[in-house]
Amino acid sequence: MRFITYQKADVVSWGAVVETGNGQLTVADLSNKADSLKAAIEQDLLNDLTIDESIATLALDDVTLLPPITTPEKIICIGVNYANRNAEYKDGSEAPKFPSVFMRTPDSLTGHNLPLIRPPESHQLDYEGEIVVVIGKGGRRIKEEDAYSHIAGLTIMNEGTLRDWVRHAKFNVTQGKNFVHSGSVGPWMVSADEFTAADYEDMRVTTTVNGEVRQNDTTASMMFPIAYIISYLSQFYQLKAGDIIATGTPNGAGARFDPPKYLAPGDIVEVDVEGVGKLSNGIADEVL
Repeated sequence: MRFITYQKADVVSWGAVVETGNGQLTVADLSNKADSLKAAIEQDLLNDLTIDESIATLALDDVTLLPPITTPEKIICIGVNYANRNAEYKDGSEAPKFPSVFMRTPDSLTGHNLPLIRPPESHQLDYEGEIVVVIGKGGRRIKEEDAYSHIAGLTIMNEGTLRDWVRHAKFNVTQGKNFVHSGSVGPWMVSADEFTAADYEDMRVTTTVNGEVRQNDTTASMMFPIAYIISYLSQFYQLKAGDIIATGTPNGAGARFDPPKYLAPGDIVEVDVEGVGKLSNGIADEVL
């Protein structure tokens, strides 16, 4: 099932996306079940939900889609997780023994069909298409073989990055990863019951810019698979329901071209994840 957080006029709500018999996508509002999608996950309500299609009275096109989880306690990001991405650095380094981990803030991310914001401080805004895990059941020291049972669902991130700002300091990338609305999440969260272990282990992610394929790989190429990531992070984090984990991006980011292909107003970036959907965003300069 596809769950969304959306805004209609000035009201933020959540619901499920329902496809009608003629293929139209509509929204069934579920705000009477819980205060938010995150709250529904925390209360373990999603597995028992039945959707009355007669309440799906809103057209999906008539609402503004926000990140599915608007206020996660943790937004955890994995860096350089695809083997080809590691080789792309051309520094002769071997595959790392452990994942690179950093954090983002909620306001660094916007929703589907909303613009990524290029700030005046940098014109090196770059794309990174990623599969995102939404934690359902929290925990510490989760065993790798149990990791999939802790997933509430999957969504998509364009983990937008200001390339010059990630190089401001030697040992972290935080500055370049947290400009307001420089990245996006969405369009929805697809519940975990739609996926098998085999899906998680060979799921394709494709990023296009203005229709040109820039990134195209599958999770089979990950150096640190999804189950390992969840287990590893839970060694030091108390993972909680609604936490989101961006699992890394394939090779082909704009910075890796010669000359680099950074994003500019007028560009359209789309990240397509097999079995999840397509996240689309334009680019706009920040209005001061």
